[in-house]
Amino acid sequence: MQLKKALPQGRTYEQVKNHYLVEKSIAEKIKQSKREERKLIYATMYGSLLRQVPDHPRLTRRGDAPLLLREVRSKLVLVKRFLRPSSTFVEFAPGDCRFSMAVAKYVKRVWGVDISDQSIRSAKAPDNFRLIVYDGYTLEGIEEGSVDVIFSDQLIEHIHPEDTQLHFELAYRLLKEQGVYVFRTPHSFSGPHDISQYFSDEPQGFHLKEWTYRELKPLLKKAGFSRMNSYGQVKGVLFRTPYAGIELCERGLGVFPKRVIRMVAKYLIPSIDIVAMK
Repeated sequence: MQLKKALPQGRTYEQVKNHYLVEKSIAEKIKQSKREERKLIYATMYGSLLRQVPDHPRLTRRGDAPLLLREVRSKLVLVKRFLRPSSTFVEFAPGDCRFSMAVAKYVKRVWGVDISDQSIRSAKAPDNFRLIVYDGYTLEGIEEGSVDVIFSDQLIEHIHPEDTQLHFELAYRLLKEQGVYVFRTPHSFSGPHDISQYFSDEPQGFHLKEWTYRELKPLLKKAGFSRMNSYGQVKGVLFRTPYAGIELCERGLGVFPKRVIRMVAKYLIPSIDIVAMK
């Protein structure tokens, strides 16, 4: 298999190839499955991946404290302006729950919602934090209309395209009036962003679909969200970006070959940062 780009630091060709093949195999099962079958796959997919890929970055970076701190700070830049001491906060796909636990000191209550428990075993959870493991569809334990802020980072691309609308509808139901769903997901123009990037021009791993702003807007509107703002972040500073300009950029870039689109989008729209308001 021919490499599309240079190997990541600290990983060999065989390690990256194994990661790609394992992830691609599991992703294919998800893509071909029916909704009831996906519930079972979701419950075991990350455990299976990490067992077969012991050099996975999710495992090896656990000891990189500076990196993990930068990630927490980057996420805080996105959500902190929406947090109040009285807020109820939900993070979908919190992973090791490091960020959810960091948010707990700013709000009244924090819920982490994931398809498996990947929380830090060594960390003592704050008293106002709780992790809920669900099947990806039916969420119990959080009252509808009770949440002020929902957040997810690098989640939307992992959801089966048939289920993305359902996810937005669930988020909408959980939110109070005037509540917000803040999320970040890779932009398809600068992708693929998963392990596929080393061997393919299209996402074939756990990124089941990478999106554009124009594709996500109608899904959010259909779910009931009244408004959608887009944001950018440079060196820890968050700024609002004009949606009309982003849409124009997507339309303009869309006429070029994939390699040109990727090269330009990497600088202009590397990710999608959205605040959707109920």
